[in-house]
Amino acid sequence: MSLTLDREFDFTVRDFERIRKLIHGRAGIALADSKEEMVYSRIARRLRSLGLDSFGDYLDRLERGGDADEWQAFTNALTTNLTSFFREAHHFDVLRELLAQRPRGHRARIWCAAASTGEEPYSLAITACEAHATLAPPVDILATDIDTQVLATAERGVYLVERIDKLSESRRKRFFLKGKGSAEGLCRVAPPLRELLTFRPLNLLDAAYPMRGPFDAIFCRNVMIYFDKPTQLAVLQRMVPLLARDGLLFAGHSESFFHAGDLIRPVGRTIYRRADA
Repeated sequence: MSLTLDREFDFTVRDFERIRKLIHGRAGIALADSKEEMVYSRIARRLRSLGLDSFGDYLDRLERGGDADEWQAFTNALTTNLTSFFREAHHFDVLRELLAQRPRGHRARIWCAAASTGEEPYSLAITACEAHATLAPPVDILATDIDTQVLATAERGVYLVERIDKLSESRRKRFFLKGKGSAEGLCRVAPPLRELLTFRPLNLLDAAYPMRGPFDAIFCRNVMIYFDKPTQLAVLQRMVPLLARDGLLFAGHSESFFHAGDLIRPVGRTIYRRADA
């Protein structure tokens, strides 16, 4: 049965279900029934790009498994990237206190597990600079994401000036460079912030993560909401052992992990510690 009328490509219930199965297996994303229109729109762009005539042909190509670049494009197309500087600001206040309390000589490590276009990891870097009152704080930040396109944007660190409008004037002046001439209307993250970050692609569904702990803080916010409970638990089972015994895990405002009580326990508003801490 077709889901579409008067569209460029026929899109059947079977096509939609195949896409749901593929993206769940690839990235853990559980697509709701209400996402049919979004899925059609985003994957139709891939059909046009490849000169294909049907969703069936495209999905057959993916399922044959030989095109790693197209698998990445498929994943990029279906990930959602909604972010901003200092989103859920109370988390950064708690992080600032955590960093300020670390002993002299300690170099803190932070993992931003869903870096998106970079606003979150750069907010972490700004917080670290403010906590230590220097542009060269003893902090290393790892920023990862499954979507390679948004990760490239994050690594460039260039944004429309409107993206930093809500930041204080002192933060805008200290941490960003405003573009001039052909770059009018743009801003670039100041080099000292960029030097605190390492960007790497990572699928949270990977059986093992390449990095080693311990991390003083892990920010994994507004990504678990797209996973079902078994997938959330599997990710937490890999993630929590990388957290320092006295470290903090920060989740999104709509996420709760009551089903993972043997791994983590709440210590604040969407803030967790290891259960064995």
